[in-house]
Amino acid sequence: MFFSQAGARPRMWEASPSEYKKWVEVFKACDEENKGCLSRENFKVAVVMLFGYKPSKIEADAVMSSVDPNTSGILLKEFLDIVRKKKEAQLYRNEIRHIFTAFDRHYRGYLTLEDFKKAFKQVAPKLSERIILEVFRHVSVFPGGTVVKNPPANAGDTGSSPGPGRSHMPRSN
Repeated sequence: MFFSQAGARPRMWEASPSEYKKWVEVFKACDEENKGCLSRENFKVAVVMLFGYKPSKIEADAVMSSVDPNTSGILLKEFLDIVRKKKEAQLYRNEIRHIFTAFDRHYRGYLTLEDFKKAFKQVAPKLSERIILEVFRHVSVFPGGTVVKNPPANAGDTGSSPGPGRSHMPRSN
């Protein structure tokens, strides 16, 4: 992934006291039997309450596989860490989308090579054109803020291919 290779990482983010309190309240509300932990199903409900979507089987499996086998589910501390990481990732994706949108001056949902060059000239004016071309050649941006190298022809296909020489990120409504 390009951003990882460049050393860019989501910044550590801390919840406000009111947000932290909300997470604890959601945990307690979903801990129906007051065991001090969330079952797989209760975790899914908590994610729906906090993020507005039901986690996939793969996501739920990944979370449950990380839980201490000596407990009956996800403890409050683990839950808060999971929620914090999900919130960081969400904010990072939003930041990437915001940056992309700022450089998509023609509101097309993709960047041409010329758009890409103009964007880099604004944020890194001393960067050589050779490096800009190399980055553009290897990076495409797809839905959800995923940055991939050399994507397969149908990767991120939303029914409107940006075509050769373009980097694609459909606009969200």
